Amino acid sequence: MEKQSTRLLTPARPVGIIGYGAYVPRYRLPASEVSRIWTGGVGGTPVTEKSVPGLDEDTVTMSIEAARNALARAMIDPAGIRAVWVGSESHPYAVKPTSTIVAETLGIVPHTQAADWEFACKAGSEAMVAAFGLVGSQMAEYAMAIGMDTAQGKPGGALEYTAAAGGAGYIIGPAEEALAVLEGAYSYVTDTPDFWRRAGQKYPEHGHRFTGGPAYFTHIKGAVTTLLDETGTNPEEYQYAVFHQPNAKFPRRVAKQLGFNAEQIAPGLLSPEIGNTYAGASLIGLSAILDVAQPGELILMASFGSGAGSDAFAFRVTEEIIPRRERATKTRDYIARRTGIDYAQYARMRGKLAMK
Repeated sequence: MEKQSTRLLTPARPVGIIGYGAYVPRYRLPASEVSRIWTGGVGGTPVTEKSVPGLDEDTVTMSIEAARNALARAMIDPAGIRAVWVGSESHPYAVKPTSTIVAETLGIVPHTQAADWEFACKAGSEAMVAAFGLVGSQMAEYAMAIGMDTAQGKPGGALEYTAAAGGAGYIIGPAEEALAVLEGAYSYVTDTPDFWRRAGQKYPEHGHRFTGGPAYFTHIKGAVTTLLDETGTNPEEYQYAVFHQPNAKFPRRVAKQLGFNAEQIAPGLLSPEIGNTYAGASLIGLSAILDVAQPGELILMASFGSGAGSDAFAFRVTEEIIPRRERATKTRDYIARRTGIDYAQYARMRGKLAMK
């Protein structure tokens, strides 16, 4: 790969994460329940179970919960946040932003910018890239980026096993206040038709043969190898790595192909327990890693969004991580707070039954 130093996304001033927070709803649908209904229990399942939002939960309410955790760790006045950006595949309104509701609830309005982001499963990470750019250019002191989803899966389809709910939010600020400083970022994007949903379609569709090699693996490997090259680092230098988690197999396979081992990805690999949280998948994995990382350690995060693209980031943890992570609920605590449901409960909670 020809080296071009201008490819790395580097802010004009040092920036980093000053607050983070996750949210996972308590309800869990075992994958065996989906298999029981649609295949008679025959065949394997891609995850153990997935998280399901309650009747009173959606992308807005879950984003607010994650953002409150991020604010608790950031320890700043919400009014100082100059952008609130929410990435999702499942905004509750077709016309009305999620971001303004979140900003209003948290006391960030009116002196702020707000927008909803879309890019399939990397909608949250692209909001992070923009937040780093906004703060790094000194147009803002603080910006908030959230990746959150209540993703949909067609009844009986492959996605119904994994399409889950949850995500994480991040407050970006100056490096001197950060609990993890941005070392560099890089984005790799092409027009690869692996996954889509047209206007009016209730459920998304897969491009099947495009989903693995041409989409997920090509884009994550393209983003990560360039990031490593541009930052002059190698996989052995990172204590942790997190990759987008559509299932349990893909992140393990791409980690191995890139030279990362099972121990490096284990803390952030949550998909077997909660499924694929789509726009929040890599972000929630990063939150679980920040819950255990130590000062001086390096973390790599690589998202993936169908369509297709990947955002890769390198972070170095600071001393600020120790006191701040105890100020809010940790990701694993949300996962442990589990209430199992059966397929009938799931169908009711997710509106799978047409009543009119």
